[in-house]
Amino acid sequence: MEPTSSKFFLVFFLVETLISSSCIYSASAARNSLPKTNTEFIRTSCSATSYPKLCFSSLSIHASTIQTSPELLAGTALNVTLSSAKSTSFMMVKLSQSHGINPREVAAMKDCIEELSDSVDQLRNAIGEMSQLRRSNFDLVMNDIQTWVSAALTDENTCTDGFAGKTMNGELKIAVKGRIVNVAQLTSNALALINKYAILHG
Repeated sequence: MEPTSSKFFLVFFLVETLISSSCIYSASAARNSLPKTNTEFIRTSCSATSYPKLCFSSLSIHASTIQTSPELLAGTALNVTLSSAKSTSFMMVKLSQSHGINPREVAAMKDCIEELSDSVDQLRNAIGEMSQLRRSNFDLVMNDIQTWVSAALTDENTCTDGFAGKTMNGELKIAVKGRIVNVAQLTSNALALINKYAILHG
């Protein structure tokens, strides 16, 4: 790997480590200061998702906001997912502009950036629809929300598929794919919580 690329990945690793450490500390501190009922509600709700550990770790820091509301839980999950999708997209744009990346890798990343951009728009639409939920229109609006989030998940999975094979190798592939998979898992969890909220409301 070229020296410039190596330096880039060192900086990337240090930034990622700092962010992760901060999130772990914040999550731990938040859990220790919150009523057990709120965190247990989140833990129980997350058990119905495909990635319960990620679900709990990403949402428990918002327990004071969520409390024991299925609606707030689903809405918070969407906002957490949107934030992750946006930061991942930003990271990928920066990576695609760095030195030492070959044309095939750049092409794969640009395709993925487009997919993530669509995913961000779809998640925003879903969040907007959440604020429109009323007793009178619940089924119709909820169907739209589920459609938007399902579409976002499809785009993220398409992005992940773009890194299969030998198009991209080494540290770059690990860094990029890991972040995209994380976004897809958050989206999957959000969709599961939305579906659960829809069933409870029905």
